[in-house]
Amino acid sequence: MRCKLLIALILLVLGFFGRAHAEPSATSQTSSPKQGSQGNLPVLLVLGDSLSAEYGISRGEGWVSLLERRVNERGPTWQVFNASISGETTAGGLSRLPDLLQQKKPQIVIIELGANDALRGLALSSSEKNLRAMVQLSLKAKAKVLLLGMRIPSNYGATYSKQFASMYSSIATTERISIVPFFLKGVAEKPELFQADRLHPRAEAQAILLQNVWGKLAPLL
Repeated sequence: MRCKLLIALILLVLGFFGRAHAEPSATSQTSSPKQGSQGNLPVLLVLGDSLSAEYGISRGEGWVSLLERRVNERGPTWQVFNASISGETTAGGLSRLPDLLQQKKPQIVIIELGANDALRGLALSSSEKNLRAMVQLSLKAKAKVLLLGMRIPSNYGATYSKQFASMYSSIATTERISIVPFFLKGVAEKPELFQADRLHPRAEAQAILLQNVWGKLAPLL
């Protein structure tokens, strides 16, 4: 019950905190890298909401920043660009993605969106359509895609909750892309890993989020 309540509160805050761009970071590697927007390093683009935008923690402590350091620990090989915004929806992400693909020319795109759609009661069909469009645009741009799945508590309705979770796996299966089934695994059920507002993961939780992503991302690098 505490876990369900915690996830519900997380979903709530994602929609109500202001839309503030995360600071872009740099660096990246691949067997046949494309030239990124800065220098000759291939680009890894992260498109997400407040869970990826370092809300409430110091700049550089978020899981995306930790990812940047990990992929470049043996020297600069990737440029990691964090295009996440607090409060972002799938519609917002879709509207921004074409320009990001054109400007950054990413080789890998990580999509972490959808929770705010559920909070606002948007139709799952619209959320799925937007997510699928983002995946297809990324694939058309010759980028590999990693989709980060989210879950919502059963008090949204058992049927809706099940359909919401399966939406991600359905997209991943039909589009043949990699997926992290539940991005907050290992964090959502632990209140001590959240900030004082008990809504946003603390800096100490970011390594767990990174590890959830890393297992599926590493084969794409």
